[in-house]
Amino acid sequence: MKKKRIILKSIKWAVFAVFILVVVFFLVRAIGKAIYNITPDGGINESMYIDVNGTKQWINIYGEDIDNPILLYLHGGPGSATSDIDYAFTRKWADVYTVVTWDQRNCGKSYDAEQNDIVLTREIFLTDGKEVTEFILDYLSKDKLTILGHSWGSIYGANLVLEYPEYYECFIGTGQLVDYIENEEVFRQEALLWAEGDKETLELVNQLTPNNVTMEHITARNTIMRKYGYDMMAHGSDYNLFATIIFNPNYSIIDWLDYFKRDMSVYLDFFASEEFASFSLKGRIDYQMPFYNINGDKDYQTNYKLAQEYFEQVNAPYKQMYLMKNMTHGLLESDSEGFSEIVHQIAEMEKQDKH
Repeated sequence: MKKKRIILKSIKWAVFAVFILVVVFFLVRAIGKAIYNITPDGGINESMYIDVNGTKQWINIYGEDIDNPILLYLHGGPGSATSDIDYAFTRKWADVYTVVTWDQRNCGKSYDAEQNDIVLTREIFLTDGKEVTEFILDYLSKDKLTILGHSWGSIYGANLVLEYPEYYECFIGTGQLVDYIENEEVFRQEALLWAEGDKETLELVNQLTPNNVTMEHITARNTIMRKYGYDMMAHGSDYNLFATIIFNPNYSIIDWLDYFKRDMSVYLDFFASEEFASFSLKGRIDYQMPFYNINGDKDYQTNYKLAQEYFEQVNAPYKQMYLMKNMTHGLLESDSEGFSEIVHQIAEMEKQDKH
């Protein structure tokens, strides 16, 4: 009996200790969230769902000076919303821009299972982007805004500014995607060079199908990039991802539970469709606003060499290319400080140009 009482007592203390840890965790999280939810003096910090093309989509607006120009950040994917972590790097630009982050249709906090049967098209995305832009400009009483798009967001953003130039004063592409099919074919050619004499990698290369992207293709591509040190997060991040997730001011526990329930098959279908291919920028080179590119010199997920070739062809009132050293596709996370410095340089150049 004495032994049993000792065991029961130990269990009670263990349960109590776990309870205390849980309470401390949620207390620390609540304090962290409260700090990140503070609105800067003279600035803005708002999150909301807005009506977009027959759907509800989530945006966050954060800036230290409401009079600053607007920057709309377009995440990658397609379908890879970054609202779980992007405030950590986008707020580094918030002293020179009012930054709007947006979870695009049916992903992140905009996910809606009722949309899973919708066939995604270029027209849908362009209409979504136009309506989000119009809402932001009206809400913040501005005439134009800057787009900064990463990966899929870069080709999406380029399509938006080419289609509706009247809304945009500047384009910034990072991890610039030019043509998806060509991008995947060039990756296959690069991988063949890396794999010379390596039977295991050659077997993976044989699984690449640039003209018919499947999960097998994506898995093989990502495995090859990891093996040779070119994967997106090869260099980790220069900020604490765990703390960023824990203190995320925009995510509740329910949001996190919903995050893992998403069915992203609709985006896999889009990924392999002619509609996605129709976003190609090949031959579409005339921009009516300044054109900037920020790419990593080790980015083979969206091939930086193809981005450079496209940049040379671009006609724009002003253009500039930034090549970040030793950076792969995850340059926003791996060197958020260096990336922010470039964004500040661009903001200063655009400010001077207006004066």
